Amino acid sequence: MEDGVDRGRLLAAAVAVVPALAAAAHVVPAGTWLAGPRRAWLPALAGVGTTDHVALTFDDGPDPRSTPAFLSALDELAVRATFFVLGEQVLRHPQLIHDIVRRGHEVAVHGWTHNRPSWPAPAREARQLARAAHAVAEVSGVFPTWYRPPYGILTGDRLLAARRTGLRPVLWTAWGRDWTAHATAECVVASILPDLRGGGTVLLHDTDRHAAPGCWRAALDALPGLVGACRREGLRVGTLGEHGITRPARPAGARVR
Repeated sequence: MEDGVDRGRLLAAAVAVVPALAAAAHVVPAGTWLAGPRRAWLPALAGVGTTDHVALTFDDGPDPRSTPAFLSALDELAVRATFFVLGEQVLRHPQLIHDIVRRGHEVAVHGWTHNRPSWPAPAREARQLARAAHAVAEVSGVFPTWYRPPYGILTGDRLLAARRTGLRPVLWTAWGRDWTAHATAECVVASILPDLRGGGTVLLHDTDRHAAPGCWRAALDALPGLVGACRREGLRVGTLGEHGITRPARPAGARVR
């Protein structure tokens, strides 16, 4: 009788532990949002590449109100960048994706929508990320390589979804804090420069859809100063594809134009 009671207690304890383990697997990878530990322990995830290059990246677009201005500014600076786009925006504005690719930039995946993860939902994350990646491939003709989750929150579900989809998660080493209402070109550059190194990845935003209205102008106006600072240090500025980070194996059925 006692053996049966003990086995029952052990089974109940094991069942109680399962939700805690699932929650830990979901939450612990999200700790990579912390920039210092990420750069020190997970340089590839932080976007650390070759030491003479800086990767310039933009999140949250495409946006017909602002993205064209960034494309024009990048043309004037003779710089190519990586745009992390949302799947729902890709379908709404396919011509902008065509323009991004035509001008020599790289299109990457930022998710389907700009959502915050809450409880574990591996099936939903896998479905939505695959949907976003295939939307990019369908519109651009190029299967994407890189994935940056909204808010930089890489949960266990999102990490698993990226692996299944054949995407390489990349966050950043420096950001401009360009999403705030008080952002200016000067403060955006000032936020980036202390963390800017050769091999770094810079995060900016080409839209204000998930930020303070009009803040994209600060990022836009910061580009000449940022690119100039890099060039004065002898650093090239370009896409993640030129950054020397190992690319993932492409999933079956991936198309490249």
